Amino acid sequence: MDARVLAVAEQLLLIERELRAQGWWSDQSPSEASMASQQPFCVDSMAFEQWLQWIFLPRMKHLLETEAELPTVSGIQPMAEQVYGQRMGQARELIRLLGAFDQLIAGAT
Repeated sequence: MDARVLAVAEQLLLIERELRAQGWWSDQSPSEASMASQQPFCVDSMAFEQWLQWIFLPRMKHLLETEAELPTVSGIQPMAEQVYGQRMGQARELIRLLGAFDQLIAGAT
């Protein structure tokens, strides 16, 4: 397994840990209709942290587990900055972690 894949896997764990630390992790999944949204980040059907937990993290973990090709571009940090603009202090670490993920996906160090 190459170093980039290991780094992405570690970053996903850090993102999950931060969601849990903030109390933004849920034991109840969104409805099937919410999960089927065609809008970017499911903005019409769920909160951003729900999208991270129920869509983003599982999809990325699936790519890693199946050794599929990782995306080469990600823009999750700007979305997080927009979503958490009024709660920047509380969300600062999650935003930082998402930015580091974006950089890993882009191949930046």
